[in-house]
Amino acid sequence: MRMMGPMSGRFGILLVVSGPSGSGKTTLCRKLAEMGEVHYSISCTTREPRPGEVNGRDYHFLDRADFQKRLDAGDFLEHATVHGNFYGSLKSEVLSYLEAGVDVVMDIDVQGADQVRACEQAEIKRSFVDLFVMPPSEDELRARLSARGTDADAVIELRMKNALGEMKHWPKYQYLLSSAEREDDFRRFHALVVAERMKVSRLR
Repeated sequence: MRMMGPMSGRFGILLVVSGPSGSGKTTLCRKLAEMGEVHYSISCTTREPRPGEVNGRDYHFLDRADFQKRLDAGDFLEHATVHGNFYGSLKSEVLSYLEAGVDVVMDIDVQGADQVRACEQAEIKRSFVDLFVMPPSEDELRARLSARGTDADAVIELRMKNALGEMKHWPKYQYLLSSAEREDDFRRFHALVVAERMKVSRLR
C-alpha cells in the first residue's frame, strides 16, 4: 500500500514536567523513559546522593565549584536552587536528542520551567510543552513524603512549605494533571505525549 503524506522525520518534543516533591512527577517521567518512549534528561545537582542513586543514571552529582564553572560557561538550559542545593540541565544534551527526533522529558521545578519557557532559541521554542502535576491533597502529599523514609522531619516540613508555594504556579503551564491513582495518572500522561506527537507542526 502506498503511504501518503510527509515522509520527513519529526523534530523531538521537549516535555517539561513540574510539581512538588511527592506529586508523582518523577515516577511518571521515569516510567515513560523505561518504556523507551522518551529520553529522560538527567539533571546536574550539588546535593548528596540518596541511598540507591547512581551518578550518571539518576543525576550528574557535582560539587559546587564544578557546577558554578559550568554555569559561568553557559552550559545549562535551566538552573535553580532547590532546598539549598543547585540543579541544572545541560543544554547540549537536550538539543542533541531533539535534533535527532527523540522526545526529551525534563523533571524540573517551577524555577527551571520558567527559564526554559523564556528561552528564545528556536529549537527549544518549537519543541516546548509543559505539564504541572498537582498532588491529590495536602494530607496525601505529606503522607507520600513521610513514606519515603529518607528525610528528617525538618526536611519534610521544608518540602511541604516549598510545595505549597510551587502549587501556586500551575496556571503558567499548558497542561495540568491532577494526580489520583498512579495507573490512571500514567494513562493520562502517556495520552498527552501521543497527542503532541501527532501535531503537524512537529514534522520537519
